[in-house]
Amino acid sequence: MAALLASVAGSAIAADGYRMFEGHGGPVRGIAMSPDGSAALTASFDNSVGYWQVDDPDAEPVWLEGHEAAANSAAFYPDAARALSAGDDFVLMVWSLETGDALARLEGHEGKILDLSISADGSLAASAGWDGFVGLWDLRENKLIAMLKGHRAPVQAVRFSDDASALYSAGSDGTVRKWDVAERAFERIETSHGFGINKLVVNDDAGWLAYGALDGGVRILDLDSGDEIADVTSGRQPVLALTLSRDKARMGIGDGEGFIHVVDTATWTTIKDFRAVPRGPVWALAFDDTGTHVMAGTIQDHADLWPIDAAQSVDEAVAPIREFHRDPATMSNGERQFARKCSICHTLGIDGARRAGPSLHNVFGRKAGTLDGYQYSEALLDIDLIWDEISLDKLFDLGPDHYTPGSKMPMQRIVRREDRTDLIEYLKIATRDDAAAKRKETE
Repeated sequence: MAALLASVAGSAIAADGYRMFEGHGGPVRGIAMSPDGSAALTASFDNSVGYWQVDDPDAEPVWLEGHEAAANSAAFYPDAARALSAGDDFVLMVWSLETGDALARLEGHEGKILDLSISADGSLAASAGWDGFVGLWDLRENKLIAMLKGHRAPVQAVRFSDDASALYSAGSDGTVRKWDVAERAFERIETSHGFGINKLVVNDDAGWLAYGALDGGVRILDLDSGDEIADVTSGRQPVLALTLSRDKARMGIGDGEGFIHVVDTATWTTIKDFRAVPRGPVWALAFDDTGTHVMAGTIQDHADLWPIDAAQSVDEAVAPIREFHRDPATMSNGERQFARKCSICHTLGIDGARRAGPSLHNVFGRKAGTLDGYQYSEALLDIDLIWDEISLDKLFDLGPDHYTPGSKMPMQRIVRREDRTDLIEYLKIATRDDAAAKRKETE
C-alpha cells in the first residue's frame, strides 16, 4: 500500500495516517467534518453525498441520494444527526444521518448552489447561489426566510458569524459583503478585489476574515477596520478551497494546481505546502477535530485524508510527480474525446460504478431514458429517441441543452466533425459486450 501511495501522490506522504475514501463516481466538490471528527460528508459530481465513519475504515458509507445534478456542498447540523446539502439542481436537501432519508427539499434559488453555512445553534442556513442571491433559511421549519440581493454576479461563498448576527458572502463580482441577519439587510462591502472571490472563512474571536480569489490571492482582513492584516498568497491559481481547523489555529488552502497550503493563523507562516494530486484542482478541504489531518476533495473520484506533519513539502520534494492516469498521447483521438468529455459522468461497462450519468454499455440501439437503475430526468423519460451514430452526432453538435433540453447532461459541444466521428467510432467498439469482457480480464 505504501508503494501505491507513493506512486499516486508522487511520494507526497508516508503511508501512516493516510486514508482514501472510495465509492464516488466523480470529483468530490464539497467536504465537511462532524464536530467530533468521527464522521465526514462528501458531495460529488455524481449527484450523491457520502456519509463516512472516519474512525472505522471497515464501515460502509451511507449514500444520500436525492439531488438531480452535481452535489457541490454539504454541512453537518451541530447535533451531527442531520446534514444539509446543495447542488447544481438549485435545491437544498435536509438529511437524517440515522436513516439516510431526505427530510426536506428546500427550493427558492434559480441557479446552482455552490456553498452552505449553518449557524452555530442549527436554526439558520445560508446558501450561495449562481443566480446572484444569498439564500437565508429557517432550519427549524425548513422554509425560506429571504433571498438577499446585492452581488452583481454569482455568489460563491457564505459564512455566518459565531452568533449568527452577521452573514458574510463572496462573489464573482470580486466583493465580500456583510449582511445584518435580523434585518435581512445589506450592511456594507468588506472588500472589493480585482478578481472573483471563490472562498471565505471567518474568525470572530480573532476579529478577521480570509478570502481566496480567482487570481490566487489569499488575504486576511480586519473585521472592524477592513484593513488587510496579512497576505498568504502562494502564487497558484485559482483558490478553490479554504477551511479553518476547529481551534482556528490553522487555515487550509486548496488551489487549481493540486496543492494544499496549511498556514499558522497566529503568525501567518506556512506549516506545510504540499502537492495532493498530480493534476489539479483541489475542490474542497476540511480539518479533522485535532487539526493534524486534512481531508481533500479533488478532480479524482475519491477523497483523501492527509496527515499534515507527514506530508512532504514542495521545497523538500525530490521525486517527480507521477500521474496515475494514462498519457493522452497513447490514446486514439476517440478515446481522448471520451476521457475529456464523457468519462467523469459515464462508464463504459456493466460494473455499476457510481457516475452522474448512466453507463454507456450497449448504448447503441438503446432508447433514451430506459437503462434500469438510473434515475433519469422527466425530460429524457418523455423523449422519443434512439441512441445511434446520427443521434449521438447531433447531441454533441448541437449540445444537450438544445438536443435534449431539460435533461441532466451539462452544456457542452464537440465542434469539430472529425472529433465527433472519432468519439462515436470509439464508443461503438468500447461499449460492446466483448469490450467489457476484455476490460474485466485485464483488471
